[in-house]
Amino acid sequence: MPTLTEPRMPTTIHTPPGWPDQVRPPGAPDWESTAVAFLLDCCPPDFRAYPVLRRHPVVLARFAAEFVEGQYEAAKGGLAGVRTALAGHVGVEVVESAADAWSEQSARLVRTRRAVALVEEALRGRVFIRKL
Repeated sequence: MPTLTEPRMPTTIHTPPGWPDQVRPPGAPDWESTAVAFLLDCCPPDFRAYPVLRRHPVVLARFAAEFVEGQYEAAKGGLAGVRTALAGHVGVEVVESAADAWSEQSARLVRTRRAVALVEEALRGRVFIRKL
């Protein structure tokens, strides 16, 4: 009696929401080099001079995560104090524009922080599975 087998679903690599566009999905050919390039772009240029960061993507991911977190905290602090720091020195419309700039920067850093965290998780071996 023949046995029935279930048809195999094609295997696709899943990346979760927030995965950076410039990084290939984990498991794709050369994905780690695209991850390294992305992470280096999230860091100060002088981080490129440290061989340990270029040779060990997980170490670079940790450095990038800490750096982006520091930028985010600085942006939050800048937004919290921009109105009082600039009041009386520039016009109200300039103060509001400066506050808007800090808000936009904070939102960008939230997205970058998530992207860096996802890449770090993937470099540590996490496999992202699409929820049905």
